[in-house]
Amino acid sequence: MADDRDEQGPAQYASPPCFMHELDPEFRVPLTDWSDVRRWRKAERERLISARLAVTADARAAMSTRIAEGLDALVGDIGGRMVSLYWPFRGEPDLRSWMASINERGGRTALPVVIEKGQPLVFRAYRPGDRLEKGVWNIPIPAEGDPVLPDIVISPIVGIDPQNYRLGYGGGFFDRTLAAMPFRPLVIGVGYELQRIPTIYPQPHDIAMSEVVTEAFAS
Repeated sequence: MADDRDEQGPAQYASPPCFMHELDPEFRVPLTDWSDVRRWRKAERERLISARLAVTADARAAMSTRIAEGLDALVGDIGGRMVSLYWPFRGEPDLRSWMASINERGGRTALPVVIEKGQPLVFRAYRPGDRLEKGVWNIPIPAEGDPVLPDIVISPIVGIDPQNYRLGYGGGFFDRTLAAMPFRPLVIGVGYELQRIPTIYPQPHDIAMSEVVTEAFAS
């Protein structure tokens, strides 16, 4: 669910406003202004994506397998349930094999589709082998199909804080989508332990994940 709303914030400062962060790694300057939060999120997003991409492909594959095991333990019986996943992008956990296993076990799967900037996503049913086309950022999306409402939404994270607030790509698609749904699905953020951060400075529009699963399983 890549997006870019936070990218519209003011330019970054060339250096931090003080040096307390060099003395105490837990020190954080409280951010209360939205423009400051956007600027901080942009820098943190870039840092976390770079860290994720620095992990070897073999290590990411092993962690993805562990995440799939954690999802199975958390979700339980998948029969008859609709699960929205995602197509992996920029080092995100690759859960395509797990997606195939859902369909083999009597569940159904979907992928999110960006329809218009500033609007909620829609979900289209998808199972491996269905025709795909390129969507926004060239991420594959189902080429056809009516919208569906998933029971479970699996969302990749860029960062995650202890309250399960997700740092995403900045466009706000995910939060708008959850706010617009007629019921609240089980929302599971997936990512790596290296993406845990002390806070995302949550704002009123941010919606926390129901659960988070990393290679260390659920939290």
